[in-house]
Amino acid sequence: MLAASRAGRGLLALWLVLPAVPLLLWAFADRWTYPALLPQEWGVRGLAEAAASGAGGAFLRSALLGAVVALLATPLGAMAGRALASRQVPRSTVVLAVLLSPLVLPPFAVALGLDVLLLRLGVPAALGVVVLLVVAALPYTTITMRAAYAAHDRGFEDEARLLGATRWQTVRSVQLPLLAPALAGAAFLAFLVGWSDYIVTVLIGGGRLTTLPLLVASAASATGNDAQVAVLSLTSILPPVALLGVVGLLARRGRR
Repeated sequence: MLAASRAGRGLLALWLVLPAVPLLLWAFADRWTYPALLPQEWGVRGLAEAAASGAGGAFLRSALLGAVVALLATPLGAMAGRALASRQVPRSTVVLAVLLSPLVLPPFAVALGLDVLLLRLGVPAALGVVVLLVVAALPYTTITMRAAYAAHDRGFEDEARLLGATRWQTVRSVQLPLLAPALAGAAFLAFLVGWSDYIVTVLIGGGRLTTLPLLVASAASATGNDAQVAVLSLTSILPPVALLGVVGLLARRGRR
């Protein structure tokens, strides 16, 4: 059983890593033409081109956007998930349907329609992007935290209160440690929404907010710069993979 589980994890890791192998080869290929199986000339031209295109600034803006979306959408999703799980909200099914509506509506149509409204209201482009992405992330954080609160045993909190702990001490020392894996998972999903978004950023941002996905799309639309596209694509993959590892560690600790 244990061997089969390890083999399954190994196959899953291989499945995830394999698509990155051609990107790694392209990233350090100064010349790679058909029918050669490997690059004929190795180098760092792709790295230089990516840096010259503004990859560093775009990376920081994407990271900041993802972090802001996660910081706002995670506590909002936690509050909504707790209320829905405890059935404190009247017509909770309707409320849940409203919260999930961003997953059903076409993002392009929503962003295009709200772009006109935000322009007329004079909302700054960056603020408009953040607001819309937080709304887009809420379904993921709400569902994650609703499931976590539904499985959460409040008996631990009641016991802490009986032993003299204050409400804040109970939240800090009992509730948050127990819910840490779910909170980390919700924050990861919210970060991904902000980090990987293209449609909302390009429509609402109006070209004034250049993030890494916009840079990747711009480079991929041209020809002859495969090495640069590979470097930018790998750069966009690394932070989510690193965060996924952190979430996995927290989940493992939570099960102990």
